[in-house]
Order: sequence, then structure tokens, then C-alpha cells
Amino acid sequence: MGVPVAAAEGVEGYVDALAEGATTPVLRWAECGDGFQCTTAGVPLDYRAPQGDRIELAVIKLPAADPGSRIGTLFVNFGGPGASGVDRLRERGRWPFLFSEELRARFDIVSWDPRAVGRSAGARCFADSGEQLAFLGSMPDMPGDAAGEGEFFAANRELADRCGELAGPILNHASSANTARDLELLRRAVGDSALTYHGISYGTQVGAIYANMFPGRVRAMTFDGSMDFEGSANGHAGQGVTVPLDARQNVAGGIAETFDAFLRLCAEAGPRCAFSGGDPVLKWRVIAERARVAPIRLGGAEWTYSAIVNAAADLSQPSTYPRLAALLQALFDAGTNPVGLLPISGAAEYTGNRTEAFFTIQCSDSVVPTDTAVYTRTAVSEDARVPYFGRIGVFDVMACAFWKGADPDRYTGPWNRRTAAPILVLNSRFDPATPLSGAYAGAAQLAAARVVVIEGAGHSSMYVPSTCAEKVKREYLFTSELPAEGTTCGIDASPFLTE
Repeated sequence: MGVPVAAAEGVEGYVDALAEGATTPVLRWAECGDGFQCTTAGVPLDYRAPQGDRIELAVIKLPAADPGSRIGTLFVNFGGPGASGVDRLRERGRWPFLFSEELRARFDIVSWDPRAVGRSAGARCFADSGEQLAFLGSMPDMPGDAAGEGEFFAANRELADRCGELAGPILNHASSANTARDLELLRRAVGDSALTYHGISYGTQVGAIYANMFPGRVRAMTFDGSMDFEGSANGHAGQGVTVPLDARQNVAGGIAETFDAFLRLCAEAGPRCAFSGGDPVLKWRVIAERARVAPIRLGGAEWTYSAIVNAAADLSQPSTYPRLAALLQALFDAGTNPVGLLPISGAAEYTGNRTEAFFTIQCSDSVVPTDTAVYTRTAVSEDARVPYFGRIGVFDVMACAFWKGADPDRYTGPWNRRTAAPILVLNSRFDPATPLSGAYAGAAQLAAARVVVIEGAGHSSMYVPSTCAEKVKREYLFTSELPAEGTTCGIDASPFLTE
């Protein structure tokens, strides 16, 4: 639903009518520690009833360091979906390779907990945090073969049932289209005449939706670790009901390419990488094939085949690669394998509502198959196409097959409305979450976009330090002008060669 507005020459004059009918929230900023300011923003639960029930969005701001040269507000969505933007801006707002001093001088940087997330009408699927932790901690690993699928399906069905019973009305109003409407209200609330935006990972889907719902209100948008937007929402040529979500995004292929890059970097690093001795490729195959036969016992725990594959696939942050290499070497030496990623990340606890929010948003946004037989068949074909990692892209959003909520206002296209400014797309050469092929596909769906490749491994410039990429992004956000066609960026250092 949209309304026509006067537009500059060549810019499509479409504006989403539901957002236009909503009242602009009033933001009352207050200091909230370490130089940040916080507030809440009241927005409609249901944009079709803009004067009805309202929800409060938690919002945080890092004010521009040089108010005299301030351009405006840079809105940041850190991805997920399900991640708290408030927490992440607190943690990462001064990371120099993400937000340089030059960038922070000229923009107020604002993030928020999107609807259904954390402090913003969070979707809650458990009676309390103890019940939440017990349930999520007992979820079975991704099934390494057909024998484990029944238990895995049942657990995901139970999660969907719990959310259907307990999450409340947000379950039917959590789509990224409604988040884009919330973003439009926030833009109006801070007084900017047009939107400046940095979307990371899933945040690129929100950005693409905003760009097509409000094309004349785009000042500058950076999509960082970008997606195939049509593939995510609907699937191409009817894939939505026949191909699992991340299988059609080729996430398994992205993981495999990134893992190969990890092994190459390890070999090049020599003794600085714990897994470099001998042939890392052959050693990986030995570990995986041994674990298919029986779990590998290490440090009093048993590492199953599925747990090893899940651990090896955790490649988004290059800073964790040395720990992954040490784990793989320990498994190789032990000759036998536990549960999952915890020894790598070093954090066993689950906080907030990220899992529930992930499914509440993702299942609202995307068409997925609902027949479990589709997942069983696809797991076999994906395993053959992408050895070891094929199943991950089949089962990683399994709860959506059983989901109870549905948002009638989810965005289904078009994706090519001509925006007031072109869009910058950044993507790593080897990205395990948003493969480069998907970034190119998404950019081609937009009316005017340019891809800049970061020649490294890892997920988005948030995790792949590149002074070059930050400068390209910064200069584009300052001017709204794209870098030269064919621009690429190197990384600052190999993850195995940093001190």
C-alpha cells in the first residue's frame, strides 16, 4: 500500500501509506552512561490501526563528536534478526574499523532494538529465563543424518508451539516491513529530511525494504554483508515452498568457501596457526570422517559429528579463527568429539530473547516449506553438493516450518524502485552467512547499487577489519556518491598474524 508524492526526476514517488498515517514519536533523550543517550519511541503495534495499541522501542544514540560539522543521524541495524541494537551500539560504537573517529565526528549514530527484540515488545516464549535456558540448552544439534531428524523436528515444533502460546500479539506484527515503518518514524523523529543508514547482514533486508517503501527519502544507505532480498522473502521461481530458506541463499556454499579460506590462511600462517602442521585439508577430513563413525572424546566430553561441523562453520568472526584452529588440532590429536560451539565462544549462557526474536521476525518475513519431507530430501542433496556443511542451510530455520504467527503486512516486493541516492553494498569475498553471490544478486535487484568486495574471510565489515572498507563507506555516507566501479578493499591483517 502506498501513496504517490512529488519526486525528483528519475526517483520513484512511492511512499508507504501505512507509515504516513502514523504519528511521529517524540524522543526525550537522557544520558545513559559512557557518552550515550537513550530514549524510547512509541509506535503502532499494528500500522493498520495507527491510533490503536502502541509498543515502545528502545533507542540509543552516540552523539556526533563534532556538532559543528554534523551531517545528521546514521541509523544502524546490526543484523540477526534478533540482536539488540542498543547493546551492540554500546559494545561496538567505537570500534575504529566499523565507526572511525572521522565518521563519529559527523553523525549521531543511532540504533534500536527492533520490534520483538529485547526491550522493544520482546517476543517471549517461556515463563521465565530458567525455563528458557533449560529448553534452549536441551535443543538437539543439527542432525548429521536422517536418524536424528525426528527429534530435531519435534523440538522445533515445540518451540514454535511455545511461541504461539506465549509471545502475544507481537507474533503477528514483527515483519521487517513494520520495522522499516518504525525506522521511517524514527527518521522523522530525529528531524532528518532523508535517511542515512548502515544495515549489517539481516539489516540489509530491512534496508532494501525501506528503500522500496520510501525511495524518495534515501539520503545514503550502506548494505554490509548483504543478502539476496527476493530469495530471502519469497524464493525465486516458486522456491519458497520447495527449498528451505538458507539452502536457496546458498549459505552452505558460503560456509564451505569460507572454511577453505580459513584452511588456506592457516597453512600460510605456519606455526602461528595451531592446525597448520601437515595438510590441514586432509586433517579436517580425518576429523569429520572419524566423528561420523563415533564421537571424539576430548577433555572428558564427546564431540559428535554434528557438533564438529557446527563448530567448524562458526566463521563469521576472523578473530576466533586461532581458537578454532586450536580446537581442530586438539580433536585431530584426540582422534575422537561434544556439543557445539561453546568451547570456541567461551560462553555457555543464553541471554535476552534473541532465539525467540530471530524466529518471530524471520518466520514473519519468509515463505518456507512446511512439509518435513522436503527438509529430509534437501538435506541429502545438499550434503552431496556441499560436503560436511550442506545440512546447515537446510535445518537452521527449522522452527519456521511449524510457526504459528503471520504478519499480513510482510514485504514481498518490488525491489527495484528508483531511490533518491544509489546504494553501496559491501561484502567479503568469503562470507559464511551472506555469500558474495547473494550480495551480487541482491544488488542487481535494486534500481541503483554498487558492490565493493572486501578481499578477506568473515561476515561483514563489522568483523573483518579493513581500514579501506571503512574509508569507502565513510566517504560514501558523507557525500552519497558511490566509489568508482571496480573498487575493492584489502583486509588489515590475517587473523593468524595479529599480535
